[in-house]
Amino acid sequence: MEFKQLDETHVKLSALGIGTWQLKKDSATLRTIKAGVAAGINFVDTAEFYNNEEFVGKAIKDSNVFIATKVWPTNFHYDDVIKACERSTRKLGVKQIDLYQLHFPNPSIPLTETMKAMEELVYRGKIRYIGVSNFSLDQLIEAQKAMKRYNITSNQVEYSLLVRGIEKDLLPFCSKAKITVIAYSPLAHGRLFSSIDSGSMKKLGALSKKYGKSLSQIALNWLTEKSRVIPIPKTDSKEHLLENLGALGWKLKKSDIDFIDKLFAEGGVKSLNSSFGRLLSLYFKLRH
Repeated sequence: MEFKQLDETHVKLSALGIGTWQLKKDSATLRTIKAGVAAGINFVDTAEFYNNEEFVGKAIKDSNVFIATKVWPTNFHYDDVIKACERSTRKLGVKQIDLYQLHFPNPSIPLTETMKAMEELVYRGKIRYIGVSNFSLDQLIEAQKAMKRYNITSNQVEYSLLVRGIEKDLLPFCSKAKITVIAYSPLAHGRLFSSIDSGSMKKLGALSKKYGKSLSQIALNWLTEKSRVIPIPKTDSKEHLLENLGALGWKLKKSDIDFIDKLFAEGGVKSLNSSFGRLLSLYFKLRH
């Protein structure tokens, strides 16, 4: 298993984590997560909004897994953050949450109030590290400025070969500031390879044949090659999980990385954006 350092901590996370948004809460998924942990994955991400924290807690029980969860924006008032953390801790069956993240920005609640609560949770030993999710560069900087004692450890955002907007400013900033980028939907919700024309697909297929790797493995490897990026593909299939793990243990040549970058350059492929994220941001703006 390959590992990456989380921010400036001494924590080593597996280069691939497990995302759990919309996973089936059945025995097959339970076995899949357990299989991933047994294979060396030590990073699992969930959220109170996913309504699966109890299930995830059961899957990682008695294992040395770094668990990340998120607080929903409507719970960003000070007391609500504290209570939400207590609920998540209880549901996950842990004494301490490793990484607690703000799920989306909420301009209707002062960020200083929210971050004060997050820092208090670290001080009390309820959480180890503070992260954010779906924060733009300006929002990330604002969140860090609102903190008095600790630093932002991570920003979880959508990032894949098709969704590369963070490369303009957010990714370079995080790299310089030593903030880990957790990449959700690293395979663009399964639509990755249906969004390029047949000629491009043939070129990528040739690359797949060259390395003896699947297209998904190449796409995930392209992400893991970035020093501060950790993809968290979701899967409720053990077969797909093992395929994802095949993205590790080898490296794309620099010339092939450049080729992939060009093939998926902005404008060359139809851009995919998080419709849910856009609608949610609009919702909170209208409330504000």
